Amino acid sequence: MAIESYVVVHNIAKRHNVGTLARSATAFGVTELILVGRRDFNSFGSHGSTSHVRFRHFHSLLEARQFLKEKDCDICGVEITEGALPVNQHPFKKSTAFLMGNEGTGLSARECEICDFFVYIPQYGCGTASLNVTVAASIVLHNFGVWAGFSERSRDGNKFVVAERPEKQVRYSAETEEAIVEERKCKRENAANGGFFEVEDGGKAANLLDTLFIDD
Repeated sequence: MAIESYVVVHNIAKRHNVGTLARSATAFGVTELILVGRRDFNSFGSHGSTSHVRFRHFHSLLEARQFLKEKDCDICGVEITEGALPVNQHPFKKSTAFLMGNEGTGLSARECEICDFFVYIPQYGCGTASLNVTVAASIVLHNFGVWAGFSERSRDGNKFVVAERPEKQVRYSAETEEAIVEERKCKRENAANGGFFEVEDGGKAANLLDTLFIDD
């Protein structure tokens, strides 16, 4: 079975970070970017890469965990915890999903519970306590790609070759009517609290799973 990588996005405070994560995901061969809970985010920083990475949505961490376990994936929390291993030691065994923490608070106790192990990124300078979530994701995904032996993308001059944009994408989200109603309720209740429903860019929220992807 081929080695694959996934990125799990849950409780990231700044919506535009999801667009930048999508750019890193396609650069480092991520199979799917999994959104848990809220779906709205901003494509700022993606540079069109959202067309080249598959998205999947779940309403809860447990649903996401069940899906990943059916794929025989380890779930790796990117966090400085007791027992966390340095990512440059490549402590991977098989396909892995990387759960990134909130920019301010890191991984919650509930998020840590679904993780099989943790990695951290060694730092050598004294000027910051942590890295931006998208920078951290890029470093972790690159290290995993090196360990997994992913084939390097061909280059054209001083750039890597970008694939043709797909004509359409498929939204991987099994949603019941009740789930949609509940999500809309949560959206109204949490609109003032930031997260994926923080309104930026002239007051327009971008639900890219609805605007970019076409249902089967």
